[in-house]
Formats: sequence, structure tokens, C-alpha cells
Amino acid sequence: MPIIAPSILSADFGHLQRDVEMINASEAEWFHIDIMDGVFVPNISFGFPVLKSIARHARKPLDVHLMIVQPERYVQAFKDAGAAILTVHYEASTHLHRTVQEIRNAGMKAGVAINPHTSVSVLEDIITDLDLVCVMSVNPGFGGQKFIPGTYAKVEALNNLIARKNATAKIEIDGGVDLENAGALVKAGADVLVAGNTVFSSVDPSATISRLRSAR
Repeated sequence: MPIIAPSILSADFGHLQRDVEMINASEAEWFHIDIMDGVFVPNISFGFPVLKSIARHARKPLDVHLMIVQPERYVQAFKDAGAAILTVHYEASTHLHRTVQEIRNAGMKAGVAINPHTSVSVLEDIITDLDLVCVMSVNPGFGGQKFIPGTYAKVEALNNLIARKNATAKIEIDGGVDLENAGALVKAGADVLVAGNTVFSSVDPSATISRLRSAR
């Protein structure tokens, strides 16, 4: 079964603790938290105070996705704020290998995200150092965007790269994941599905998480 990581970006911030408790009680395994700086992407989400607040109530790992420039400046700060998995963008990291090592040395799992226009081939020399690859299936910055169909072939290519290199990185899909495409993504090789609007706009978010988790 895929790991389901509901995206807090789509939660009701007026009732954030309620939504965190819902995820705690659901079949979801991770919390996905998008940190945006208004520079790398055109949107601004939230920072350390909100992340620490979520961490106080969350009983499952925090999968923190940095959509920020110079992410290496904040590695230890995100560890201290409660991150269990820290993902940086290939496109935002000048010294990617160094940053990945700093994340691991801080005691977190290390992930790298790639934008829709970025080929999986850029990960050839670093894939064995990664715990997670986040494949953006929309252009990063905003929730609720339409899924990019070319993602399926990208996941298959990444799956082949991981197998060829004897790597252990999990493949995460972020953007436009819903009940219609979840099964095809899992078949293509996805291990982790990030779902925001699909979960939080549902009449029964917990039931929707269960349906995503049983996608085939």
C-alpha cells in the first residue's frame, strides 16, 4: 500500500489542531508540510511557529518540503522544529550533495524534489544518497492545480534509475493526486502520495485517505 501524506497546506487553519488530530486518527502515515518563501515559488505558506505547533500535536512523522532558496541555511532549524524528513529542491540547491549530507547528519531522512521540467537523469549521481525523491506533478507554489499526465512516464524512469543503481529512495508524488490517478501512480512505481485538496475538500477526509491508501 502507498504511504499517504495529507498536505497541511490544504487544511483549515482556523481549525488546525482538529485537522492534525484527524490525520493522527486516520490511515495516513505522514504529514506533508510545504514551506514556501515567495522567492523560489510565488507563494508564501508558513514558517517555524506553525511547524512547531503542528509538531506538538502530530503523532506521525513530519515530511517537510522546502520550496525556498538556499535551503541549506535552515537544516538544523527544521530538525529542531520537528521535521523527520526534509526535502530540498534540486533547482534551489547549488551544492546538493553537501546539503543532503547535512540533512542526514542532523538526524533526518533526506529528500530531493524535482520540478515538472527537470529530468530524473539529474539524480543519477546522488540517488544512492537519498531516502526520498519528490516528483512534482504540478508546478510548485499553489495547491489545487491540475495533475500533469507526463508524470507517469517520469515515475517509471525514476523507478528504473533506482533499480539500476540499487538505491532505496522512495518515490513521492506531489500535486493533483486524487482518487482517479492514485492507482495508476502506484502501478508506475510511486511509494508516497501527497494529497491536499482531495483529502481536505472531502466530506469524509478520513475515508478518502483510506481509499487513497488502497489505490491499485
